[in-house]
Amino acid sequence: MAANMAKFRVSKCLNIFGENRVFPRSFRSRHLARWQTEGTSGVRWVHTNPWADGGKVNEVGVEVGDKVMRISTGKFARFADGCAVVEIGDTSAMVTAVSRTRPSSAGFLPLTVDYRQKAAAAGRIPTTHLRRELAQTDREILVSRLIDRSIRPLFPAGYMYETQVISNLLAVDGVNDPDIASINGASTALALSDCPWNGPIGAVRVGIVDDEYVINPTRRQLSRSKLNLVVTGAERNLVVMLEGSAENVLLPDFQRAIKTGIKETQKIIRGIQTLQKEVGKEKRTPPKLFTPPTEILEQARQHATERLQVVFTDSTHHKFSRDNAVQEIRAEVEEKLKELFPEAEPFMINESISVVTKQVFRNLILDTYQRCDGRDVTSLRDISCDVDLYKPLHGSALFQRGQTQVLSTVTFDSKQASLKMDPIAEILGGVKQKDFMLHYVFPPYATNETGRVSSNSRRELGHGALAENALKPVVPSDFPFTIRLTAEVLESNGSSSMASACSGSLALMDAGVPISSPVAGVAIGLVTRTDPNNPTDIQDYKILTDILGIEDYMGDMDFKMAGTKKGVTALQADIKLPGLPLKIIMEATQQATMAKSDIINIMNRALAKPRNTRKEYGPVSEQLKVPMAKRAQFVGPGGYNIRKITAETGVTITQVDEETFSVFAPNTAAMNEAREEIDVLLKDKREPQLDFGAIYTATITEIRESGVMVKLFPTMQPTLLHNSQLDHRRVSHPSALGFDVGQEMSVKYFGRDPATGMMRLSRKVLIAPASSVVKNLNLTRTPASPWVTQTSSEQKEEENGEVKEEGEDRQNERELEDGHSEDRQNEREKEDGHSDEVTEASDRSDKTTSNDSTTHAAT
Repeated sequence: MAANMAKFRVSKCLNIFGENRVFPRSFRSRHLARWQTEGTSGVRWVHTNPWADGGKVNEVGVEVGDKVMRISTGKFARFADGCAVVEIGDTSAMVTAVSRTRPSSAGFLPLTVDYRQKAAAAGRIPTTHLRRELAQTDREILVSRLIDRSIRPLFPAGYMYETQVISNLLAVDGVNDPDIASINGASTALALSDCPWNGPIGAVRVGIVDDEYVINPTRRQLSRSKLNLVVTGAERNLVVMLEGSAENVLLPDFQRAIKTGIKETQKIIRGIQTLQKEVGKEKRTPPKLFTPPTEILEQARQHATERLQVVFTDSTHHKFSRDNAVQEIRAEVEEKLKELFPEAEPFMINESISVVTKQVFRNLILDTYQRCDGRDVTSLRDISCDVDLYKPLHGSALFQRGQTQVLSTVTFDSKQASLKMDPIAEILGGVKQKDFMLHYVFPPYATNETGRVSSNSRRELGHGALAENALKPVVPSDFPFTIRLTAEVLESNGSSSMASACSGSLALMDAGVPISSPVAGVAIGLVTRTDPNNPTDIQDYKILTDILGIEDYMGDMDFKMAGTKKGVTALQADIKLPGLPLKIIMEATQQATMAKSDIINIMNRALAKPRNTRKEYGPVSEQLKVPMAKRAQFVGPGGYNIRKITAETGVTITQVDEETFSVFAPNTAAMNEAREEIDVLLKDKREPQLDFGAIYTATITEIRESGVMVKLFPTMQPTLLHNSQLDHRRVSHPSALGFDVGQEMSVKYFGRDPATGMMRLSRKVLIAPASSVVKNLNLTRTPASPWVTQTSSEQKEEENGEVKEEGEDRQNERELEDGHSEDRQNEREKEDGHSDEVTEASDRSDKTTSNDSTTHAAT
């Protein structure tokens, strides 16, 4: 009975989860055979499940560059369709992949990629107010886009099932970047799963350190590298994705880096394939692929081809007129197809018209070498540039290319306004603060739409990061200000990110930033004719320069490159095919290089080099040298003088080193006002000449916990009279002695401290010690006493008191000159008090003996 119940539970679980969904392929036969042989042994299901022993771990090691990349599976997250752990050094990333079995109604592949940085993986606690990870950071979003663009092209056409890939960092050593491990982990997880996917792929980072190509450089090597290029490749040396930034690297070196990276990716692909043969699941067949039927496609081709050709060959159309004409054709053809196929799904009819529209558009370019706006494949759109648009701006420029328009503005601020990185980003990226920032803004009106205005979308972050990488290498690292460059897209019809790089370069030169060379960017497109049964078999292709928005949508590639006339500073390639041969990539880089050189020539007509002087409303920064002797005079008590100058003039004063201060002013007028106040503070004032050991009358200006601030003369700066120099007794607070602001007292001057230049004053040396008061009280007789102290004894006591006072004066002088601390001084005062009490007792005994003898003599 027990064995039968166990078999029933296993069969029920297999029916619920699916044989190939959760369990290994050998699960059914292995466990059913065990239960058949055990018979009625009473073994429970919970004691015989495949997770009881921790699971079997399968691992492969791939030598990439000078490191070994370890890829394993079978230990973690076995409920996921696929899971892999990739280790590079001591950095480990776990990536899971799950795809639904029911189709989505989105009309496209709903692929979601989430890359998460865990603070615990880096040995840190999050710095948020809740001390836990909250929303995604910019770095996480950019890496998520890297993974998405690497795996999306390899999903089959018409696969519209919701798929999610999550990268979870397990450990970060601060040496190896986890983004490469995450891309390869996503490739492994999808390859091992039963999700339909035409992988695997491999990814590496290529750097140039000391003119040597380094694969997967460490964080320290990357800080010295001229190139930071991420290359994703598929089988047969096909390029799937490129993303990189460089310090004006020459084109031949850049092309060689791409080839080197693709060669290394083949090793990773072979390692993943080995693991896939061992433990990979059999790919499931989707219930339905959303591709249009042949009969509907033929009817759509018959009714729409000629009319679409008329629209796409009319170069007088602009963005909206062309779109409206195509929409009219689509609406009419859709009605005819619905009449011919009343039972067809609306999606299939719309998809058939879309397929025909793309075929007509692409065939015109492939067969006639002409594009929809009348240009040939290598021509640029009309370009116009304008700078110095508004006087109050620190720098501004307007770049117009066709129907794409971008306005860029430059803002300067002090170094304190730089973007501070959180500790996790410092460990992963090695950058503590950013002094140059580019913010890309794409409002909805740029495409005649309505929507929420936000600058935090993934697309905007990605485009802004690309434009920032394009301009950052030419901005001097020792520039005295923090730079914020805002690129706002006012009109968009393709390649707005590269237009942001062009307008940003002009705005920086207009602001007077001494960039090393002007920068321009261009987007390169691709149209191919492939084998319908093999998308990687390219039979014909045309590379397009400066693509329109419709060419990006209808084409197979969006290849963005930016740089100077000399070399490359940034690159990003979004490829829609399952991979492109290196030959096409090399041709695209050559075509982009010629195009950006032509664009720079046009930009030079508006402004060829940075302005020699900054704008009238621009900020000013100066270095101020303050001698050590005047530093306290400049800073003021508790920084009072600096805070006062900041509040009154609006400048920012920061200390650079012991004698150097940096003064930042938002404009020249504020700097002049601050300079006047600083000159007054540092002006050598004529102070009265003070004599060492002289006694002066001081006025109390402030009561503090540690003493009182006093002035000897109105033209002098207040100085501190410490509690230890106020009285012979221990003073915890000056209020205990009844002092108040404005009260006068006598003090003795002992020169200036050689280290700080502060005056050394003392009130204590001018007052009689408390012990003498006690002594006089003890020597006074009551009226009932017949004895009176002799005059000779009083004179002796006065002489002794004068000697003691002179000794105490010399002792106080030595204490002030030697700079003893308050605690040691108090200890010495206690010892002196004890000795006074002993002396006082001996004096009283001597006086008593003397009086007794005098009395007997009189008797």
